[in-house]
Amino acid sequence: MILKSIKKIPELKGKRVLVRVDWNVPIENGKVLGDFRIKKSMPTLEYLAKVGAKVILATHLTEGSIDALDRFVPEGMRLLANVRDNPGEEANSTSFAKKLASGADIYVNEAFSESHREYASIVGVPKLLPSFMGLQFELERKALSKIFRPKHPFLFILGGAKFGTKLPLLKKFVKIADEIFIGGALANTFFKAIGRDIGRSLVSEDDFDVSKLLNTGKIILPEDTIVDGGKILDVGPRSMENLKSKIMEAELVLWNGPLGNYELGYKVATLKVAKLVAEFAKESIVGGGDTLAAIRELDIYDKFSFVSTAGGAMLEFLAHGTLPGIEALKESQK
Repeated sequence: MILKSIKKIPELKGKRVLVRVDWNVPIENGKVLGDFRIKKSMPTLEYLAKVGAKVILATHLTEGSIDALDRFVPEGMRLLANVRDNPGEEANSTSFAKKLASGADIYVNEAFSESHREYASIVGVPKLLPSFMGLQFELERKALSKIFRPKHPFLFILGGAKFGTKLPLLKKFVKIADEIFIGGALANTFFKAIGRDIGRSLVSEDDFDVSKLLNTGKIILPEDTIVDGGKILDVGPRSMENLKSKIMEAELVLWNGPLGNYELGYKVATLKVAKLVAEFAKESIVGGGDTLAAIRELDIYDKFSFVSTAGGAMLEFLAHGTLPGIEALKESQK
């Protein structure tokens, strides 16, 4: 089914439009540290303003005060209170969805990065109002869908933790990608399976059988690692040099997730891979929270073919080809 974006709405002048954005950005001492997601929502807001719509914005925020976002709200638009403050949001309560919908004629989802969550503002409101994609939402869906029919050689670089949530993705993409480089705590599960000493390193408590993945010959593990206190905390320089050659050979590079413990400051490999992909990849699609943090630190957003605003939603979309937020829009547009 072809989903309709806001540009397919016939008449918007004077219409009240509820736009669900994802302005859940890092805030420290009342100051926004990274406004990438906010900037990416602006073309939708500018378009709606241009055609004379009356725009109401809704977002959630996990840290800091929503007042820190006021300076980003375009003139004439109104930002609602943090939707996460209402327990009905995460519970996907009909009453909260009705409350959100009551002040609007049309709903626009411009929060692709939150559309893997079955929340009232994502899947509840589309049951109550005519609903459409925002412009960035449309770009995300289009760019990530390209990965299902990729150019080859296709290199997938996957980092981070939570092996269980990423196993479906690995099972799917081991059939699509030519090679998958595994970093972060994810690699420890594979190290354990092949008998490599992981010491006190973070590893999934579940006993996953990764033998079939390893037997494909497509899984690339770090040859050397940075160890501190008996824990593997980053990928070593020799591995990064080998990864460089693979990035240079690939026609498409997909990267999601840090290669080391980014939060503890072990980010040398993550920053290095960001630079390598930016400089040498012929085509690159990247996303993920700590991935975006590395790109923000280096200020190289424009060096990639596509930078997704999403982390978990990106991975879920790649694994399943859809998201609850997408399905909600489909139902609304039937």
